[in-house]
Amino acid sequence: MPSRREAEGEAPRDEPSSAALARAYYDALDAGEYDRLASLLDPAFVQRRPDRTFEGRDRFVAFMRDERPNTDTTHVVERVYPTGPGVAVRGRLLDADGAELFAFVDAFDVDEGRLTALETYVAES
Repeated sequence: MPSRREAEGEAPRDEPSSAALARAYYDALDAGEYDRLASLLDPAFVQRRPDRTFEGRDRFVAFMRDERPNTDTTHVVERVYPTGPGVAVRGRLLDADGAELFAFVDAFDVDEGRLTALETYVAES
């Protein structure tokens, strides 16, 4: 499906690859760089995960910054799968001691150089 820019006949701008955007997402989240995280997300960003849905970039970033039960975590990316304009990422979430909290697969939608949606699937370890 073409982006809005392509559909309206505009020349595509130099945009980071979907894989690079996904990696930057995890780097910003793990580093607690919430302004950088917000810059990667479309204002209408939506995350769906097994326990809840976050609608809007501001709501998602606020949760990650202020409400997550554990902010001292590291995402280990094991494999990145291009999915056309999006990307799927398989990995593990580790706590501060390096213990695995769970395995995950994240499926990102990307448009015009920003992450627009994220569907998260988890497996308890």
